[in-house]
Amino acid sequence: MQTQQIVAAIQAGDLGRAEQLSRTALDASPSDENLLLLLAISLHMQGRPQDAAPVYAELTRVQPLSSEYWNNYATALVGSGDLKAAADAYAKALDLDPANATARSQLGATLIQMHEYLAARDLLLDAVEKQPESLRARVEAARACCRCQDYEGATDLLRHWRLSVPVNDDALQLELAEVLTQNNEIPGATELLEDLLARHPDHHEARVQLAHLYERRNRLDAAHAVLAPVMQAGSGSSELQRIRGLHVEATLAMRGKDAAAARDLLVQAGPESDTDYNHYFQLASAYDKLGDTSEAMDALRVAHEREADERRYDSPEFYAPGAPAMPMDAPRVSAEQFARWPKYIAPEMRDSPVFVVGFPRSGTTLLEQMLDAHPALQSMDENPFFNRLAGILGQHDRRILDDLSVLRQFDCDELRKRYNTMVGERIERNWDLRLVDKNPLNMLWLPMMVRLFPESKFILAVRHPCDVILSCYMQNFRASTLAAACSTLERLARAYAETMQRWLDDVQVFKPSVMVSRYEDLVDDFPAQVSRIAAFLELDDVAPMLQFDRHARGKAYIATPSYSQVIEPVNRRGVGRWQRYREYFEPVLPVLEPMLRHWGYAGS
Repeated sequence: MQTQQIVAAIQAGDLGRAEQLSRTALDASPSDENLLLLLAISLHMQGRPQDAAPVYAELTRVQPLSSEYWNNYATALVGSGDLKAAADAYAKALDLDPANATARSQLGATLIQMHEYLAARDLLLDAVEKQPESLRARVEAARACCRCQDYEGATDLLRHWRLSVPVNDDALQLELAEVLTQNNEIPGATELLEDLLARHPDHHEARVQLAHLYERRNRLDAAHAVLAPVMQAGSGSSELQRIRGLHVEATLAMRGKDAAAARDLLVQAGPESDTDYNHYFQLASAYDKLGDTSEAMDALRVAHEREADERRYDSPEFYAPGAPAMPMDAPRVSAEQFARWPKYIAPEMRDSPVFVVGFPRSGTTLLEQMLDAHPALQSMDENPFFNRLAGILGQHDRRILDDLSVLRQFDCDELRKRYNTMVGERIERNWDLRLVDKNPLNMLWLPMMVRLFPESKFILAVRHPCDVILSCYMQNFRASTLAAACSTLERLARAYAETMQRWLDDVQVFKPSVMVSRYEDLVDDFPAQVSRIAAFLELDDVAPMLQFDRHARGKAYIATPSYSQVIEPVNRRGVGRWQRYREYFEPVLPVLEPMLRHWGYAGS
């Protein structure tokens, strides 16, 4: 009878009465399993996990072999903030019942909260092996992959997510959209959020996320419209949703050239959490536009400090003492090694990619959009294909990367096939067009590019090193390699100087067909420079390239940090910007001096 009354109280939502009845009954039967469970449930449903945890713990003593009780205990511990004990309890639940998918999923989520990203990925990938058809398992594993910077792994896990649509689970659909966003698959995430919002117009979280994606896709009016209901008084949106909404509004204000409004919105919002370093990057951008260099640099200092605290979890080796300024493990090839390379059959120039390289923020995206506007060329989103090819070789035998002369004709053919397969996974390849492969730091992979495509043409984007470094320092990069390199101006200057010197050394060895595109010349005399680029690539009719901004505005998505700039005509706003920050650059100018002199910027 007592049990029935307690259950009735819980079902009626009278949780306080359910708790009281449970405690009274337990006075007479302190080890009654059913009464303990009902008390724990009533406490948990009241939002009191810290009170529910000891009751669940007692249940694990009453029934120590119950995987379900250990799982419930772990969940209460998570709510209480004791993540380590929660992880141990979830592990116990899994040990008792390896088929407990809930425990496996929640243990993975807990490990992510504990910043144990690699352990979470391994655990959740194991869950995918056990349930390969489970979209939830794939989404959770893909989230862990993103946390580990394993974006290729996340892409593989979610490659066929559209086969699971309709998802028929709103929470899972929202989570899938979040993970796709983390993996920079913005069009797919947009589709999912639009579908969710069409069915649930009052879904504030979907609105905030969709507003962010609309801005990211240069759909500014749509971003304003979808966000407005969230920000209205009495909308019922949560405090966190309103803070996120204010961050989107600040971004939109910056797009509208109202930096003062953006600053005020950001100050009003504050960071989303103690780990929200993007807030400070946004704030720095607003201060920069307002000409307040001191406040901009102070915000950037906080941004990089908080980012380093987070990135050390997924890439600790990049922040270790003695770590290279630019942590990229690309192969080196000496002139003596190159002389031993066998001559192989390889694609002709017109069947080879056009590689656009340069240190990040040097104008590579501008060049890519210009080239993509030409009807004879086809570009794609930035992808680290040569990093991946090197990874394949390294897994087979690391020594290959130390001496690429051991590659046979068959090996090179297979690597080119793998490259083309990866390209085909990113774009619908038109084989009548020449491919444009723009990835700034491909400049570190010149040996591999020349080994596979010796007849390729390369365009090197060059910009005043100080303008490059300032722009990089103000950028919130997704990749931990770049985030680490940009953590301080001094390290960033070394990364620039070392990367550029390596390129120059490799060019001396391989002597590829390279054209240098100087950013300042490009914006000063755009038609002449476009004609020069077209002549280098043996292209006819430069007119489409001159109207690249119109072509870019017609794209559904531009997957680079400069997505908002390349839809505008060329301008000189980015030239000489570093001069306002000269006092901060004085200590690093000696590091940059060789490159300033080499590229003709000495004395600037």
